[in-house]
Amino acid sequence: MVKSTPLLRKRIVKKRTLKFTRFQSDLYGGRLAESWRRPRGIDNRMRRRFRGNKKMPKVGYGSDNRTKYHLPNGLKKFVVNNVKDLDVLLMNNRSFCGEIAHNVSAKKRAEIVKRAQQIRVKLTNGRGKVRTEEKKVEA
Repeated sequence: MVKSTPLLRKRIVKKRTLKFTRFQSDLYGGRLAESWRRPRGIDNRMRRRFRGNKKMPKVGYGSDNRTKYHLPNGLKKFVVNNVKDLDVLLMNNRSFCGEIAHNVSAKKRAEIVKRAQQIRVKLTNGRGKVRTEEKKVEA
């Protein structure tokens, strides 16, 4: 079986790998979620960008348009719900990889994995929810 190499040749550079966290979320433990919320208070020092405070999201942190939405393997993700969806990736297997949707059963999942191998489409989660044959207990 010949492996297909991704078309992307440019190195993926992330300008910021740390997550942006909510202002003072570290002080309140579990009571204040860390998920990003923009500070809006009139005297808020983070909103006013005082020195020594956390960074806020800006346009400048955006990814390069040529590498945007690419996974570390150099391919973009395409959600697959059934075997028929894989045919879309038949001609695009060097720029897209399939990801089996979370609500697909183990039986359908096995069919998708088998078809993906035939048409050389890479799957990100091809090994998930794999049914193993039950071991026979000999008496």
